[in-house]
Amino acid sequence: MGIQSVERALNILQLFSPSKTRLGISEMSKALGLMNSTVHGLVRTLANKGFLRQDPETRKYSLGVSNLELSHFFLGGLKIYQVGSRPTHRLARKTGLTSRLGIWDQDTVVVILNIFARPEAFQYYPTGPRVPAYCSAMGKAILASLATKDLTAYFERHHFIPYTAHTLTDRQKLMEDLEQTRLRGYAVDREESLSGVFCLGAPIFDETKRPVAAVSVSSGPDLLDEKRLTQTAQELVQVSKEISHSMGFQPEVAVFQYGQNP
Repeated sequence: MGIQSVERALNILQLFSPSKTRLGISEMSKALGLMNSTVHGLVRTLANKGFLRQDPETRKYSLGVSNLELSHFFLGGLKIYQVGSRPTHRLARKTGLTSRLGIWDQDTVVVILNIFARPEAFQYYPTGPRVPAYCSAMGKAILASLATKDLTAYFERHHFIPYTAHTLTDRQKLMEDLEQTRLRGYAVDREESLSGVFCLGAPIFDETKRPVAAVSVSSGPDLLDEKRLTQTAQELVQVSKEISHSMGFQPEVAVFQYGQNP
């Protein structure tokens, strides 16, 4: 049994998102179904510990610096971050594209590293860092690498909603796309999560041969030009293999050899 006050405090922190960066006491109370006085006490404690901060003008709250501090501690102890950061940086430099590294968690991908190859390439995406698996390149790369029983269980747990006009929500079409992903060794996101954004993603395996993360590159529609697609996909898959090797993955004992054309 959880401790109610701790659970409520954590629920307050989880109210914040890219679309909700500032919240007032009343907004939090309504969202959580709690009295203003209860929320005010919890918020005051969180603010005292640096997990929330209050804007003196609007009196609304946003996330505090302590959250950033903890995220640095978390990343510093994460093996995939330790072994994957340098290859992901190199991928961005070689391709000139935005590169990302993400981990598999609770049926979704959590982006832990964003590398922008050029300053002008920076874009603020109103999503994440947790992104759906079925409509993202990293997510589809991981889904395609799951054992059949795990993929079936994923499909049974989820209802697929469209994020754009290009999101695959039909299960049969999505399964066909994942099969092509498995054979190619990389996934393709054709504006399926964000309009105007095209991505390629490749899976990263650990020593148990399980897909635990993925690396991706993203750009505009020119990413899918045949010559550029082939070259970029090769660079991407090579980096995914390098990181997998650093994670202890031995491809010669894998269920299938990923990164090969059908």
